[in-house]
Amino acid sequence: MIEHYFTCPYCWEEISMLLDSGMNNEPFVEDCEVCCRPIEVIFNIQDNELVKFNSSSTDGIS
Repeated sequence: MIEHYFTCPYCWEEISMLLDSGMNNEPFVEDCEVCCRPIEVIFNIQDNELVKFNSSSTDGIS
């Protein structure tokens, strides 16, 4: 697991997520811990390092 900090595409607050390497390149949705709106996330971990991370709103605004 890797903890990654990023900005919520809705409320612009910095939040963190624990990323499991078993979910590499599998899009999933998780709610923002501040505003509770759904964020679509996709990432890739190689050799215990985060090499790709993308987060976006589920309503097409990113």
